[in-house]
Amino acid sequence: MTASMDMSAATQMDTKPHPMWKTLITGIAAVVIGGVLLWAPAKAKVETYTLIVALLGFWWLVSGILDIVHIFTDRTAWGWKLFMGIISIVAGAYILMYPIAAAVALPRVFVFVLGFWGLFYGVVLLINAFRGAGWGAGILGVLAIIFGGVLIGSYTMPGSGLAFLWSAAIVAVIGGIALIVQSFRTRTA
Repeated sequence: MTASMDMSAATQMDTKPHPMWKTLITGIAAVVIGGVLLWAPAKAKVETYTLIVALLGFWWLVSGILDIVHIFTDRTAWGWKLFMGIISIVAGAYILMYPIAAAVALPRVFVFVLGFWGLFYGVVLLINAFRGAGWGAGILGVLAIIFGGVLIGSYTMPGSGLAFLWSAAIVAVIGGIALIVQSFRTRTA
């Protein structure tokens, strides 16, 4: 009897849940960015497009910083968190420093890179969901994988930038809502 209890205790994961504030901030940022991508007024297409690219750079920068900060509160999978944090910070900083170059590169190179980033980040979110981050991270992980697949699938097609905008907007709004709900569920638990 004791051996079975020890084995069940050994198979349980010893992970800390993600902090409520990180999940809430990420969810709110995702909904805001998704809303801008879906419903921004198109008075000046160039300005709107540049704004979206800048928001994406800001999103990646903040997301990368939060991933690295989370290492200090939960050391599980710290290598993945550090890697994703560094990649996100570098990508976000590049976009913020060179928004026009990023906007010009978007229809080809940027869509391809974003597709792989979405796949990779989705897998990391799914791993974290199974390690205790909750169903909100799981939903966002699945959506990020779908987002990455859509981007990679539309890489060679004309108008791939449009596929990027719609995919990113839908993923951001749905995933952000899921993260906001998950953050409040975590707080009440």
